Amino acid sequence: MATGAELVALAKTRIGEKYVNIRVPKDNANWHGPWDCAEFVSWLVFQKTKRLYGCIDNESNPAVAEAYSGSWVRDARSGVLTSSSEDDAVNTPGVILIRRPPAPGKMGHVAVSDGLGKTVEAAGTGLGVRPGKVRGRLWDFVVKVPELQYASTGHVAAEVTLPFMLILEDPNTASPLVRKVQRALKNAGFDPGKIDGEYGPHTVAAVEAFQMSSKLVSDGVVGPATAKKLGVDWPNPPG
Repeated sequence: MATGAELVALAKTRIGEKYVNIRVPKDNANWHGPWDCAEFVSWLVFQKTKRLYGCIDNESNPAVAEAYSGSWVRDARSGVLTSSSEDDAVNTPGVILIRRPPAPGKMGHVAVSDGLGKTVEAAGTGLGVRPGKVRGRLWDFVVKVPELQYASTGHVAAEVTLPFMLILEDPNTASPLVRKVQRALKNAGFDPGKIDGEYGPHTVAAVEAFQMSSKLVSDGVVGPATAKKLGVDWPNPPG
């Protein structure tokens, strides 16, 4: 049985390769990019297990199967993948971390833990495949792949309080801070629609476009990194 550590070892051989929102043939062991986040993780898992996960159709031909962060969410919710935790991801190589898309058809994010408190991920346009952090980020699901064997490294990482974030919610989040974000987006050349102080789909679309142009993970979530690029003062985390 393949291991989570072997999954990470393979992932690290792709560090530095380009990011493009493109479909990847999961059965091509010699593929060296470009990648997007969901395609990268689905390719890694298929290479080690010969099974598709996180694809719109997990039973389709792996050469043409389309991976999507929303499909990773589906597999996590349905129990096809084994539920885990952020604490586990910190010290266990090969755990999958998933951020749900803000809306149907939008992009979420998927990463692989390295077991030493970091991730390997196809991070975004201009960023490519690179290491990231497990702690201090929004993850909606943390899961393991049933066909992989996992073992802890014993690594210990302090808990990190999540920073304040603006995400698409129902009903829309409304606040003066959202209005500041909207104005900053408008000034940067990214139209958020009506500047109404509501964090709705038009604002999310502008955020995603701004993030993509600014070498940030393009997920439509405004946190400290995106706010800093926009020049918006950001509140400290609670507590």
